Amino acid sequence: MRTLLATTRDRFLLALQYEDYRRLWIATTFSASAAWALIVARGWLAFEITDGSLWVGIVTFAAIFPRVFSTPIAGFLADRFDRQSLLRWIFLLNFGNNTLLALLVMSGHAGPWALTFLALVNGTLRASQMTTATALIPNLVAKEHLMNGIALNQATQQGARMVGALAIVPLLGYLNVEAAFWLCGGFYLCGFYQVSKVKTRSTGVINKNQGFWTNLLAGFVYVYRRPMIMSIVLLVLAHCALTMSYESLLPALSENKLGAGSVGASYLIGGVGAGALLASIFMAGVRSNSVRGKLFLFFAFTSGLGPMLLAWSSDPVLSIAATVTMGINQAGFMTISHTIIQSLTEDHVRGRVAGVYSVHVGGSMAVTNMINAGFADIFTPSAVLVVGGGVFVVIVAISLLSPALRRLYFPAADPVSEAPAASTAD
Repeated sequence: MRTLLATTRDRFLLALQYEDYRRLWIATTFSASAAWALIVARGWLAFEITDGSLWVGIVTFAAIFPRVFSTPIAGFLADRFDRQSLLRWIFLLNFGNNTLLALLVMSGHAGPWALTFLALVNGTLRASQMTTATALIPNLVAKEHLMNGIALNQATQQGARMVGALAIVPLLGYLNVEAAFWLCGGFYLCGFYQVSKVKTRSTGVINKNQGFWTNLLAGFVYVYRRPMIMSIVLLVLAHCALTMSYESLLPALSENKLGAGSVGASYLIGGVGAGALLASIFMAGVRSNSVRGKLFLFFAFTSGLGPMLLAWSSDPVLSIAATVTMGINQAGFMTISHTIIQSLTEDHVRGRVAGVYSVHVGGSMAVTNMINAGFADIFTPSAVLVVGGGVFVVIVAISLLSPALRRLYFPAADPVSEAPAASTAD
């Protein structure tokens, strides 16, 4: 048993040996759990108030869309100021935002417009936190453990779908929705405590001879001038828009497939989280670039198939199994893409590149969630899932024509240290 534990630690949990990384990892677990619990609770409340999916889509759009406008600024701030201090303020403000939301729900003043506004604030802070944490991680672990650190961070980001969703199940089932919002506020407060204990201080490099906008846009210039990074970003954009923009469909899917209301929506997103957690932990143990490339292609194809399985399933157990499959494929794909981009990015611009990545991911998911909600009211949620998944499978097939992506899928050599060598850690 001791040998098994040591092997698990040395292969999958290497980054957790660093105290500051471990504290950030715990804080991220709390914040991500709160974020996914809020997706379910806010979405169900909007569905209940308006009796339709459109407002669910609008509220979800408000929570995700800030990644388009806030992450470039957050990336600039993460390269300009101390990243740990920035994170402390973000966690504290999100605690205050959730406290206000809970009070409004308790007083009966949480209408759809209030939900939308507070979701916008929460999404802005959440996007800023993810961007800043992404820039900080390479400063907390040794260069040779960077891939493991990024993969474990993705594991907690993805696995939090399960933790957050299941944490509020008893509150939604036996108490009330405002109790779920109070719990989310508590999650952010716990995250604030952990971030406050991080000792590492780091910033990027801002060219003082250039203006604000030039420095702000440096991340876009950096990404768009590098074919490999740009190709990955565009593929991720399509992936998020077509296979991961299902949050606004959850209430209707819960009613149609599980007949379980808000609790059913928690189970569906919890299934995605369970699969995502498994895939992300598995990826933390992958060290071969060759294996990583082939897995990237495999997860890309299967990510398109997962939503189709959920659409075609008619049994509650099969529906949950389909969401687990979706989680495995989507998290595997996102973990690899995120790892590669961070490995290829230099530290002086890491915050702004993380912002650019988040703009494409968040923008595509925000817009498509709202569009999907509108189509779900016209057609059915299942039809929306089938079309999105099928289109992405076609896009992946076309991506094989891209020289940059082919080099990623099928690398000529397999030096494990080659990718991280392009980055530097303090």
